[in-house]
This record gives sequence, C-alpha cells and structure tokens, in this order.
Amino acid sequence: MSELSALGRMFLILAAVLAVVGILLLIAGQAPNPGRFHIGRLPGDIYIRKGNFTFYFPLTTGILFSIILTLLFRLFSHR
Repeated sequence: MSELSALGRMFLILAAVLAVVGILLLIAGQAPNPGRFHIGRLPGDIYIRKGNFTFYFPLTTGILFSIILTLLFRLFSHR
C-alpha cells in the first residue's frame, strides 16, 4: 500500500471518529437532563474560581480522551 493510500485511509477513519463524536455530543445536548452530562467536568479536572478570576484545566478529561483515541487508533491501524 502506498503512503498516500495509507494517509487517505487514516483521514477517512479520523473523519468517521469525529462524526461519531459529533453525533454523540448532539444527542447528549438533547437529553432530558443535559446538566448531568458534562464531558469537561470530571473528577480530577482543575477548577479554581476566586472573585472575577476563573481557571479551568481539564486534566482528567484530556487523559480520558487520550486513552480513547489511542485505543481507537490501535484498533484501526493494521501494521
């Protein structure tokens, strides 16, 4: 398989994954109680609020997305 063919296949897989994530986010936004489904408000995310200053760093969310994407890429890569 040529390099361009492999790159094209990777882009198609990435587009499919992004489409699925987008659909899930749309469905989550239409859920009866969307306040309970916060992707960026997991335990371990850093949230500091003092007066007019707010700092938010999604540490756990980033780690979770990294693990999911790693598993998906390993699942779809055939080396």
